[in-house]
Amino acid sequence: MTDRGGPRVRGRAPESSDHGEWQSRSLNQRVAAPGASRSTSRAQSHQPLRAQWDPITGDVTKPRTPRPERQVRKQSRVGRFVSTYGWRAYAIPILFVVTIFVVVDAVRGTGTGDPAASTDTPGFGTLSRDTDGSSVIGVPPEADGNFAADLPSGALPEGGPFTTAGARTWRVVPGSGPKVGQGTEREFTYSVEIEDGVDTSGFGGDESFGRMVDQTLSNPKSWTKDPRFAFRRVDQGDPDFRVSLTSQMTIREACGYDIQLEVSCYNPGIDRVLLNEPRWVRGAIAFQGDIGSYRQYQINHEVGHAIGYQDHQPCETEGGLAPVMMQQSFGTSNNDIAELDPEGIVPKNGLTCHFNPWPFPRG
Repeated sequence: MTDRGGPRVRGRAPESSDHGEWQSRSLNQRVAAPGASRSTSRAQSHQPLRAQWDPITGDVTKPRTPRPERQVRKQSRVGRFVSTYGWRAYAIPILFVVTIFVVVDAVRGTGTGDPAASTDTPGFGTLSRDTDGSSVIGVPPEADGNFAADLPSGALPEGGPFTTAGARTWRVVPGSGPKVGQGTEREFTYSVEIEDGVDTSGFGGDESFGRMVDQTLSNPKSWTKDPRFAFRRVDQGDPDFRVSLTSQMTIREACGYDIQLEVSCYNPGIDRVLLNEPRWVRGAIAFQGDIGSYRQYQINHEVGHAIGYQDHQPCETEGGLAPVMMQQSFGTSNNDIAELDPEGIVPKNGLTCHFNPWPFPRG
């Protein structure tokens, strides 16, 4: 009887000739090449989801050609450092080099000796030991009298109001203080005064003016950087000089008006450092700094005359800082100053400096 299919209930299924053939063929294959089967199975990569045709013998396929060994170069310490830190590996050496330059520059700028001899500081003229006399100091000499009729850089800029004419008398601003600076050669006493009739309310009052003078002269970048000098403020007695804020017309009488420009000066005949109030209020076109810096320049420049630096100076280095004894109210270019006074000491050589209110700007 022929089996038409259907479920089996019990017992073994009858063996057919086809099944016997299959068993015989499989057995012959295993017996004939047992080594090949094992080597092929051993070389085969059995992936978890890969179905095999013969789960007993495994797939008989062509063995995979082994990959050649690569000659891997051992990574150096520098390479490992760069791969670990990335861009920081380049930034750290650059920062290190920059730091070295900064330290070297700082060390060079802190040498000993005469402060005025530093290459980072504009120089000074000859210091006169005699600060007495009657000649006005701080305005250009008459030379041949052929001054420039109009010098744009020296004109008074637009700005706030100022006093045209005061009373030609001065009031002392109360205040005194301790000695500032070493003063190995000279200690100067000074008072702070304001011409009667000058209204100081527009820039803080009398006390504010006095405080500005004190803070400027006690600054480490001012004249006390030089150990030869010291200052002490007094409001009684007879000081060495008086720092006096003065009106426009009184300044012209006390300092001269040979050039048609607003000036300040030191007049040893009346022991006064005369600061021009119009300039104090408005500054100067040529001086490109703020008004506070210009006022510091006014004080340091005219006090410089009072302590013995009588001569003015030219710009020394193109693009450098102007010497504090340069007439920066009229220009920071040598050509401008030379045009103002063709027979003066400033050469017409084209050098131009940056404004500078301090004798020792590097501190």
